[in-house]
Amino acid sequence: MSETPDSPYILSADGENFAARVLENSHQGPVLVNFCSPGATVCTDLSPVLEKVVQQYEGRALLVTIDLDAEPALARRYGVISVPTLKLFRRGEVVVSRHGYQPEQAVRRLLDHYVARESDLALADAVDLYARGEQQAAYETIAEAVANDHDNPRLPLTLCKLLKHEQRYADALKVLDSLPDYHAEHPEIRRLHDQLTFFAERDPDQDCASLQAQLSEAPGALEIRRQLVAHHVVSEDYASALQELGTIFEQSPDFEEGYAAQAMRRIFNLLGEAHSLVLAYRRYLH
Repeated sequence: MSETPDSPYILSADGENFAARVLENSHQGPVLVNFCSPGATVCTDLSPVLEKVVQQYEGRALLVTIDLDAEPALARRYGVISVPTLKLFRRGEVVVSRHGYQPEQAVRRLLDHYVARESDLALADAVDLYARGEQQAAYETIAEAVANDHDNPRLPLTLCKLLKHEQRYADALKVLDSLPDYHAEHPEIRRLHDQLTFFAERDPDQDCASLQAQLSEAPGALEIRRQLVAHHVVSEDYASALQELGTIFEQSPDFEEGYAAQAMRRIFNLLGEAHSLVLAYRRYLH
C-alpha cells in the first residue's frame, strides 16, 4: 500500500527509505510495520484492518507496509520468516512483534500502549511535581489520571519507577501485580517487574564480599547464592548472576520450587533474547 492524499498515515517502505520512514518517524510516535506478501490471502485480509485502525489515530501512529518478497534483506535484518509479521517501532527499536492475522481489537490495544494520550499530559505534570520535591502531589496526580484513563500503561509504569526511586520495591511490585493482563504483557512493565523482583529479594544489609565469605565456608548454602544473584542483578553484573544460577541448577534444580529457572528467565527478559549471555545459558532451561 502506497501513501495517498487520503491516507497520509499509511506508507510503504523499501531498503532505501526504511530509515527515514520507519526509524526516524518512530522517534515522534509509534510506527507499525507490516511485513507482508501481496499474494498471501491472510495479508490481504489483514491490510484493511490495519489501515482502518491507524487512520483512527489521526497521525499519532503510522502504518508502513513492506513487501517481504521484494525486500529480503529487511526481512533478514529483522528476523521475519513468515507473513504477515507486524513489528512496532518506537525510538528506533522494535518494541513488540506479532505474527499472523490480528483482529481489530488486538491491533488497537497494541497501538494504545504506545500512542500519546490525553492522560500523558497529566503524567508530565506529575513528573514535574516529583522533580520539584512534591512527591505526594505527584502521586495524587497519577492516581487521578489512572482513574480517568485505565488503559494508559505509562501511568502505572511511571508510578512504579517513582516508587523504585524511593526504594519502595514491594509497593511497586504490588501495583504491577494488580494490573490487568493486557498491561502486564507490556514489554517495559514486564522488564520493570522482573528487575524489581531482584531488588525486593536483595538483603540491603549484606554485600557481595560478605556473601562470598559466607559461601566459602558453606558452598552448599543455596540461599546465600540466591542473595548473590540478587546483588549481582542490582549491580547489573548479569554474567555473575547467571553463573550463580547455573551452580544452583547443578546442585539442586528444584531449589525453592524452581527458583533458578524463574530467575534465569527474568534475567533473559532483562537482557533480550539475542544477548550472548542468554544464548550461553539457555541450555539450562531445556
